[in-house]
Amino acid sequence: MEFIDKDLWTNAAQRIEWIQPPSTVLGSRRGTNPHIWFPGGTLNTCYNCLDRHVKTDPHRPAFIWDSPVSNSKRTYTYEQVLEQVQTLAGLLWDHKVRKGDVVLIYMPMVPEAAFALLACARLGAIHSVVFGGFAPKELAKRISDCKPKVILTASCGIEPKRTIAYRPLLKAALAMTMHTVPVTLVLQRPMLYATMEPNDLDFATEMERVRQSNLLFKDCVEVASEDPLYILYTSGTTGQPKGVVRSNGGHAVVINWSVEYVFGIKKGDVMFTASDIGWAVSHSYTVYGPLFVGATSILYEGKPVLTPDAGQFWRVVSEYGVKTMFTAPTAVRAIRREDPAGLLAKQYDMRSLKALFLAGERSDPETLRWCQDIVGSSCLVIDNYWSTELGSPVTATCMGDVNQSMKLGSAGRQVPGSLIRVILEDSHQEATGPNQFGNIVLKLPLPPASFPCLWNNPEGYNKSYFAKYPGYYDTGDAGMIDEEGFVHIMSRVDDIINVAGHRLSTGSIEEILIAHPKVAECCVVPLPDEIKGHVPLGILVLKTDDDIVFEELLEELVANTRRDLGAIACFNRAVIVPKLPKTRSGKVLRRCIRDMLEGKPLKVPATIEDETALQEIQDILEAQELLPKKMSLAKL
Repeated sequence: MEFIDKDLWTNAAQRIEWIQPPSTVLGSRRGTNPHIWFPGGTLNTCYNCLDRHVKTDPHRPAFIWDSPVSNSKRTYTYEQVLEQVQTLAGLLWDHKVRKGDVVLIYMPMVPEAAFALLACARLGAIHSVVFGGFAPKELAKRISDCKPKVILTASCGIEPKRTIAYRPLLKAALAMTMHTVPVTLVLQRPMLYATMEPNDLDFATEMERVRQSNLLFKDCVEVASEDPLYILYTSGTTGQPKGVVRSNGGHAVVINWSVEYVFGIKKGDVMFTASDIGWAVSHSYTVYGPLFVGATSILYEGKPVLTPDAGQFWRVVSEYGVKTMFTAPTAVRAIRREDPAGLLAKQYDMRSLKALFLAGERSDPETLRWCQDIVGSSCLVIDNYWSTELGSPVTATCMGDVNQSMKLGSAGRQVPGSLIRVILEDSHQEATGPNQFGNIVLKLPLPPASFPCLWNNPEGYNKSYFAKYPGYYDTGDAGMIDEEGFVHIMSRVDDIINVAGHRLSTGSIEEILIAHPKVAECCVVPLPDEIKGHVPLGILVLKTDDDIVFEELLEELVANTRRDLGAIACFNRAVIVPKLPKTRSGKVLRRCIRDMLEGKPLKVPATIEDETALQEIQDILEAQELLPKKMSLAKL
């Protein structure tokens, strides 16, 4: 059996402070994924993030909260964060939260949300963060599944054009579940106060009570390496949410190692991960990663645009001396659409920035080139690939690699510790040579930060990820590995277009379309065709509507596709839309458009960013007579 380099993880594990060092690097168990990382080891994640740094450098900034939507800025040193976390841990303990209990966190991007994660880790409790403002039905599913002992929430979240009251959403969710939550802690924000419900307690009042009563939790609970640190629910674009479990030991080792080796962040550096606390990216590289190594992390509450303009990310980089930034390609495309010449970016000194990492959607070469022009030659713009289930990048150009190299359009080479393979669809066998298109998989064992299970769902764990290719983890993505070892993620497997028997990836066509100077964003979906089975349909968002003759634009796009991909693509249909439907993490909801075109019932995910986007596209497709019948959007 082919195993990952144990020496790598042995050395990485030595950089974590263990209470009891593990007996070995890799153990075994029964089951679909028969590997246990660092068995026998015990530790505390919060101690590794805070206490050990406070001993040597208490006044170093740990978090900088920058919230243009609330006009707030605040810096917390490691010593101050530790005090907040000890207080909140004491509060949770006073409300009977113990090791192994679940605490659900339903909050906006505020410092208290980060403190809550660390307080749970301190107690050995399991945190489960749900994106603030999530629809009640989806929130109720998560409450019913993880059965929290305490819920932490806030009175509201702030969007560029509205304020979202959280407490009514939570009230509605609790009414839909049979599980009773004994205590809800509510952080009151001055822009909108919540009406308190039975079992609600004011967060600030309770924190002060703990301080006055000297109930701070100054110890750290010892947990086993394989004990859960958190549950993070993921549903993608369809289906029942799946509770991805992250274990303490593997998570600590990999995130501590990767934040330095992959992202180039060391003690004293500043990292800006522009992701909400509800996503895996923010768990790994806003809260835990920077604190493991003693760096400073930016907590940003706002959008890439409209808060107030498309220059805010660049302002943050300049103002705080950010060394590494992490965001989604869709955020960069939004900035580009608002500021195509980069005039706002030119207002800021970004010489501190050495790397800009992009993940969440495929980073097409055109977006990467534009971004590289904005940040300058002293900064690398790096695509990387991973998922909630995997916990950290499995492909990237690593800043700690002295032989680092890049290739536009790829997600980099496999990160040490990962075994990336391509499985051919026809034979279900591994590709034996480069540039063979197929399903992207990871050969077992998975890297240590990867999920060992789904919460209370062993059957779903096997069925969703391992049943199709025994011995491999199925990512659900399609692509290839080229002759230099660069991994190219082209599309979701579900988004492969079968044109007259030829399998084409949406990513290869999208790459061509977005390279056109008039196209700001696009996605490609399969349009049913009686003769060919499917043909590609381009969904286009333009940079401007001025002086656009659609027929001429389409003619140019068809010519470009024929030139770069060949006539086999059969691309000759497109529509223009005002915006693409996306999740709050930036993923384009191609499946929803595909279902429209195939006349299937439309399942609108709770993670959708803008509820109007799908309705606009439906109206346009109907006007173009591309829908098989009148569709009705499901109510969110």
